[in-house]
Amino acid sequence: MEDIVIIGGGPAGLSAALYTLRGGKATTVIARDGGALSRASGVENYFGAPGTPDGRALVEAGRRQVADLGGTLLEEEVTALEWQDTFRITTTARTLEAKSVILATGASRATLPIPGLKELEGRGVSWCAVCDAFFYRGKHVAVLGSGPYALHEAEVLLPVAAKVTLLANGGAVTADFPPEVEIVPGPVAGILGEDRVTGVALADGAQLPADGVFIALGSAGGVELARKLGLPIQDNKVVADAAMATMIPGLFAAGDCVSPIQQASVAVGQGAIAGLSALKYLRGLEK
Repeated sequence: MEDIVIIGGGPAGLSAALYTLRGGKATTVIARDGGALSRASGVENYFGAPGTPDGRALVEAGRRQVADLGGTLLEEEVTALEWQDTFRITTTARTLEAKSVILATGASRATLPIPGLKELEGRGVSWCAVCDAFFYRGKHVAVLGSGPYALHEAEVLLPVAAKVTLLANGGAVTADFPPEVEIVPGPVAGILGEDRVTGVALADGAQLPADGVFIALGSAGGVELARKLGLPIQDNKVVADAAMATMIPGLFAAGDCVSPIQQASVAVGQGAIAGLSALKYLRGLEK
């Protein structure tokens, strides 16, 4: 079992890892990439970095620091996070267990402007298959997405629902879905229903009957993972206190998934706080 797993490899996650590793705790950082900072061609307002250093270079320097301290860096996508005394993290390649987790996944991606999606949220539109699959026993459901995250949601629903349909919404299908999942490749025009979801309208004019639509766009960010654990979300951000602690013991969050100020300097500072708070939590378990 890992001491600490950090989900996210941008400035918040790497900063947190530096503190947990220097505190003597086995730390694994899981991230598909270096986040928004790694895509910045020039950073002009970062303390101690004159000129306009390349964002990717800053992230790579941070990764080297983590590796030099003995940290494990995994370039994988997290598809699920579960908690029951300890944490269980599922990626596209493995399953890990940890005593503590830090969410540092960056800002959550905006949802698609599909008519009915926001209006029917909680009335057939769901963001969490683990949470809501029970309510769709023997019913027809659809999963909106096309990658590993959508595959995970579909696999949760398959043993429960009568039928699971994947809505790729015109995107490339990048995961190996089982044959019992029907794939609809075309764009989605809207989610149908008044009091509850009754179906999905496709751009070609066809309509697909459905009792529920599960949103699994892109990859599971901090907000999506927090939702699965039943944590409160405010203004599309994970709710954390001044110590970057959430309501679940041992679960911390830092960076753009928490802060409305999306700056590398803020993320680094919050990552440091989250790392120190995780250390304090683990040391409390040892007493």
